[in-house]
Amino acid sequence: MKGYVMVGSSNLNTSKAFYDEILAVLGMSSIYEDEVCIGYAHEGNEDVEFYITKPANGEPVTFGNGTQISFLTETTEKVDRFHEIALTLGVKNEGNPGFRPNDSNAYYAYIRDPDGNKICVYAHQ
Repeated sequence: MKGYVMVGSSNLNTSKAFYDEILAVLGMSSIYEDEVCIGYAHEGNEDVEFYITKPANGEPVTFGNGTQISFLTETTEKVDRFHEIALTLGVKNEGNPGFRPNDSNAYYAYIRDPDGNKICVYAHQ
């Protein structure tokens, strides 16, 4: 699938400060911003891959029960760093970094962003 992912934000400034820090670990930065949304892409990419946005219907932000946004990265060290930075920014831990299942080569970590969206970062060794 080629496209982008979008999550709701109740406060774009708070969300931007959070995502600017954790997505920098993955080589991503904001490349688009207006009063409704902010878009992020990997360095050198002109196509937005991830948006944070105010809900278009004006209703309060909600997160999907069972919904998860996952970012693939190159190393377990980046997974650890992403998770560490997120927790220092005060968000909820949803799963410490580690291999899942334990005998696999897939290394995951999970957090909830400031609006409760479940975010995963993972790497394959």
